[in-house]
Amino acid sequence: PDCERFFWCFGLHMGTPGAQNRKGELLGHVRDEGLSYDDPSVRGYRTTAHLSYHCDAADVVGLLCLKTAKSGGRSRFVSSVAVWNELFRRRPELARRLFEPVEVDSRGDGGLNFFPVPPCRYFDGQLRTFYHADYFRSAQKHRGARPLGRTERELFDLYDEIASTPGFYVEMDFAPGDIQLLSNHSVLHARTAYVDHEDPLHKRHLLRDRKSTRLNSSHA
Repeated sequence: PDCERFFWCFGLHMGTPGAQNRKGELLGHVRDEGLSYDDPSVRGYRTTAHLSYHCDAADVVGLLCLKTAKSGGRSRFVSSVAVWNELFRRRPELARRLFEPVEVDSRGDGGLNFFPVPPCRYFDGQLRTFYHADYFRSAQKHRGARPLGRTERELFDLYDEIASTPGFYVEMDFAPGDIQLLSNHSVLHARTAYVDHEDPLHKRHLLRDRKSTRLNSSHA
């Protein structure tokens, strides 16, 4: 409880709280609940699965580590501007496609299965990105969603390849007490799969906070 109070108050200095899930919780718990990421209603933070590069639907996302996994669970983050620049250098026609809407899987949050969003746009002359590799791909599984075409598949594969290239991303191991703060507009984050402890008291556990900043450079 003390850690939750601290992280909640710490986050208020960054901006306005945003809902973490369909329950409307304002402070999230990132831990394995024994669920499968293949379930279309389950979000990845509730599993031990590998999470591909993505952004959260807020200006800033913060994580506070309480306990670490037995192995794995490394955090990676990369500049979405650097990835786009390299994508444009290699395949400019694919880079331009990111300014057109793509359907993203909402995993049932907000009463929707999917909705369209342009992964990239400019705000005040700066590139802003909303990218979610896993959810762009899984959205097509829902009735009424458009199947991904060859262009979109090539785009997401190359984008992920660039973001996963050594020299582009930074990788870190969380230790208890570590805090990570990222701008969702210009930074993508990912997580490697992990193996957890058997003892429930020692299982991996992070707190997650998402905020809309007072200097809101909204993607919408």
